[in-house]
Amino acid sequence: MLMKEYRICMPLTVEEYRIGQLYMISKHSLEQSERGEGVEVVQNEPYEDPTHGLGQFTEKRVYLNNKLPSWARAVVPKIFYVTEKAWNYYPHTITEYTCSFLPKFSIHIETKYEDNKGTNDNIFDSLEKDEATEVCSVDIAYDEVPERHYKESEVRGHRVKGEYRPPAEFRHFSCYLHKYC
Repeated sequence: MLMKEYRICMPLTVEEYRIGQLYMISKHSLEQSERGEGVEVVQNEPYEDPTHGLGQFTEKRVYLNNKLPSWARAVVPKIFYVTEKAWNYYPHTITEYTCSFLPKFSIHIETKYEDNKGTNDNIFDSLEKDEATEVCSVDIAYDEVPERHYKESEVRGHRVKGEYRPPAEFRHFSCYLHKYC
């Protein structure tokens, strides 16, 4: 099993990120569903977990057949989709992905959000820190990104007209992800 931990430091608060995340998930689902293929919500209901408390469980199917190159469509069944099961106990989420074509393949992602600069070495205290776990730190405010990897509209330093924002060094929060394959 492959296990990685990503620490993604962002110049936002946890609450600002939550609002943006909800917006982008809705927007992406709509964009991917415009051509009759895309995201199907199978289940969306409140869920209570003894450890994490009240949350929301969502099961989605993301149909991908039209996104595949023609040579891949020739070998993949017509009904090809990825199932996403998500338990959202914000600021803690658990997401599992499985594939209809490869049922033994799965990805498990556990995510926690905290107002800090990625300094919590034991955010997943229920998980043992394995020697083989690779920790990758990313700071979207200050890490250099080659120009070919972003659009001009996404340039660092973008400001909303008339909005006051404290300097980024005072507004860090971190998204910690544990990913199992």
